[in-house]
Amino acid sequence: MARLNYIAIGKVRRPYGVRGEVKVQLLTDFPERFKDLQTVYIDGEPFTIERRRFVADGILLKFAGIDTPEGAAFLRNRLIEIPVSEAVPLPPDTYYFFQILGLEVVTTAGEVLGQVVDIIVTGANDVYVVRSAGGREILLPAIEDVIKEVDLEANRLLVELLPGLV
Repeated sequence: MARLNYIAIGKVRRPYGVRGEVKVQLLTDFPERFKDLQTVYIDGEPFTIERRRFVADGILLKFAGIDTPEGAAFLRNRLIEIPVSEAVPLPPDTYYFFQILGLEVVTTAGEVLGQVVDIIVTGANDVYVVRSAGGREILLPAIEDVIKEVDLEANRLLVELLPGLV
């Protein structure tokens, strides 16, 4: 599976006001990144941020060249992205969802279980949804007892199946 070039950090909800601003839902754990961010990408096209203003439920952005609510309307429901290379570094053994999705899942016994196709966020720990080539799904808790190694270079997730998981 090809790795992503961009990651989403926000989603345009709607035009805001009369000067071409848009209201953005934050999709990042690092909203402070918007303070110094100059360029973002929407559908692969660069947009220069002229102004930003944090509000209670997101952020208001004004992009260069968009000066009316009508001009901003085409951005509704589009993702605001940055290059993967600009992602905030995470602590060791911590990964972004985009890094886990698509990994091949192999047991410590060498059995290929499938690929991670989804991640369910729960209160206690995340759960990786693994789909086999035959379409069978397995739910694996993202805990140390199960996840033994994340090898991004090899595009592989090494797991130890606990009794009752499969």
